[in-house]
Order: sequence, then C-alpha cells, then structure tokens
Amino acid sequence: MEKTNENKEMTAKESLSLINEVLNNSRKSILRNNGKHFIIWGVLLTIMSFGIYELWHITGNPIWNCAWFVMPALGFPIVRILDRKNSDVPQNVINKQLGLIWLTYCIFAVCISVIAMLVVPMNISLVIVVLLGFAECISGFLLKNWAITIGGFILGIGGAVASSIIYNEAQLLVFTLGGIILIITGLIIKFQYK
Repeated sequence: MEKTNENKEMTAKESLSLINEVLNNSRKSILRNNGKHFIIWGVLLTIMSFGIYELWHITGNPIWNCAWFVMPALGFPIVRILDRKNSDVPQNVINKQLGLIWLTYCIFAVCISVIAMLVVPMNISLVIVVLLGFAECISGFLLKNWAITIGGFILGIGGAVASSIIYNEAQLLVFTLGGIILIITGLIIKFQYK
C-alpha cells in the first residue's frame, strides 16, 4: 500500500518537473522571438520620436505629436508579418499574458494621449514613459529575463525623471533614448538566445 502512495507522489513530482521544463523551454522560445520585437519597436520609437522632435523644433508647432498614431499603424503589420514566419513560438499562457500586457499598455497610452489632447492637459511624456517602462518591467518578470526587467526600470524611472525636468519638444528625446534602450534590450536577448 505504501509503495502505491510513493509511486503516486513520484509521479506528481515528475509531472511538476515536466511542466516546469516545458514552461522554461517555452520562455526561451518566446524570448528568442521577442528579441526582434524589442528591436523593431525600438527602431520605430527612435525614428518616430526623433522625427517628431525635429518637426516640432523646426516649426514650433506641437501638432506634430499626432504623428505618433502612425507608429502602431506601421509596427503591428510588420510584427504580424514577421510572426507568420515563426511557427516554433508556442501559443500558451505565457505568450498570451505577454500579449495582454502590451495590449493594455497600448490601450492606456492611446486613451491617455487622447484625454491629454482633448480634455485634461497633462505631462503626457511622463505618463507614457512610466507606462512603457512598467510594461517592459512586467514583461521581464514574466519571462524571467534580467535584461528586459532592468531596461524597463531604466526606461520608466529614468524617463519619469527626465520628463519632469525637460520641457516642450525636448521631452521627445526621452523616447528616442527609450527606443535605444529597447533596441539594446532586443540585442541582448538575441545574443542570449541564439
């Protein structure tokens, strides 16, 4: 009778070990794929923020901030096309949670931007950079990756401080730096998970 209970316990331990191994392999596969996502969004963020900064600086008109809405219109199709080629990325709870984290960031960023433009003026750069850093940090915790977590902290905390002491169009350079942080994070991931 005792041997039967011991076998059941061993089977439970083995199954937990197997589940843990599958989740770790899944994280590695997701990270391998997400390295390019960080690079793509980092490049887009760098180009858009610097371009909008230059246009605002040259014309003196903050209306150029409306160009931010072009970024998701470009980024989502690019990511979708690249993801079609990766059939080895598992569709599981980790991948779904990661997608929900970034979808939530996008919804908050768009809603707060529209509210800031139409209803209540606020330091939108500060709010968006904190949200961006927070989303990256949470992603790093979920994927158990130090590069993503540290990049998120630097982006969120550093960006909040910079956005509080820099004014007007110069705040857009915080996002240029944020894009560079995303690119560096993506490159670190690519080298970690070749």
